[in-house]
Amino acid sequence: MPADLAIIGLGHLGLPLAQAAVAAGIQTVGYDTDPRPFAELSAGRTPVEGSLSASEIRRMLSGGFRPTTDPAELGRVRTAVICAPTPLGADRTLDLAAVGDAARALAARLRPHTTVLLESAVPPGTTENFVRPLLEEGSGLRAGRDFHLACSPSRLDPGNRTHVYSNTPKVIGGLTPACTESAATFYGRLTDKVVRARGPREAEMTKVLETNFRHVNIALVNEMAVLCHDLGVDLWDVIRCAETKPFGFQPFRPGPGVGGHCPPVDPGFLPYSSRTPGHPLRMVSLAQEINDRMPSYVIQRCATLLNEHGKSVRGARVLLLGVTYKPDLADQEASPAREIANRLMDMGAQIGYHDPHVLDWRVRELPVPRADSLYEAASSADLTVLLQHHRTYDLQGLAVKAQLLLDTRGATPAGAAHRL
Repeated sequence: MPADLAIIGLGHLGLPLAQAAVAAGIQTVGYDTDPRPFAELSAGRTPVEGSLSASEIRRMLSGGFRPTTDPAELGRVRTAVICAPTPLGADRTLDLAAVGDAARALAARLRPHTTVLLESAVPPGTTENFVRPLLEEGSGLRAGRDFHLACSPSRLDPGNRTHVYSNTPKVIGGLTPACTESAATFYGRLTDKVVRARGPREAEMTKVLETNFRHVNIALVNEMAVLCHDLGVDLWDVIRCAETKPFGFQPFRPGPGVGGHCPPVDPGFLPYSSRTPGHPLRMVSLAQEINDRMPSYVIQRCATLLNEHGKSVRGARVLLLGVTYKPDLADQEASPAREIANRLMDMGAQIGYHDPHVLDWRVRELPVPRADSLYEAASSADLTVLLQHHRTYDLQGLAVKAQLLLDTRGATPAGAAHRL
């Protein structure tokens, strides 16, 4: 059966979109320039940890979702959405290579009147200055005249049961008003509310603002955590009090580092455009610097705690709890746990871990011993470090069993553990 929708990129962005589309009764095909997701999806397995579960994948398949390795399928749909990943490159700019590959694959099969949407996290100007030329050159069609082109950045929050696809507003910025309306018609089938931006750049910049807002505020409370510890102030109690203010404050909480799929973006440097503004966001750069220091601060606290109890990091048995970037998910994207484990190993510590969502964890390509019994492991470890607070953890019981417990998430009862 011909599909109405093609999703290009079957990862953390593409799979939830496919799930929402299938639930709305839209005939959907999924294509990826990497052939590996096809094999996993065809077998009823998720190709990326922390995204959809295997049971959700199987329900999608039974609902009509078709993963494919045939790029010809891209030329048989009315709507195509690019959901390619944009990881941070070595120069800390977003790597648009996968977006370019997706656009080229689509361009070779693009038909008139198709609506093309970009959901990938990108710097402002990408839709017009990067994706548009690839589509036009590869197809011979003109955006805004022969086909519709718009940006609608993803707003996924993995694991959030309150704000799901259907009740999270979608921001849309089209190349022309007609492009915006075509995109709005599509997304109106998936979500309760569509928000029209002035254009693609405004839609792209919305994502930049939302992501940087999170990172800057996390950096602020991370600095406050260090300051409050030095002053002997309970930051967690400070946050508890501050969040009672009914206006002008939104609570953020510190942690051992910042992970996830949405790194901070500095739009002051656009690597593909000659019209680079050249005005970096200093606040964003500083926030990144602060957040990048948190794993080192955790190591410092570990060493100090062990030393205060007459032990050295070298030879110490250290148990890390929760190695994912977010609670109650298996996703390890940019989790600070790996860097913390690396640094502890460099200092001679013996590392073990426990995570109910991660059955196999490797650091430096070597398997890290996984604790079968959490309480037994905590009681035998010289130091237990809570890096992620999964709901299955009984922290009060853990605090009793552990010889020494460092809580980097402020989740233990007051006085039960050493908190960040």
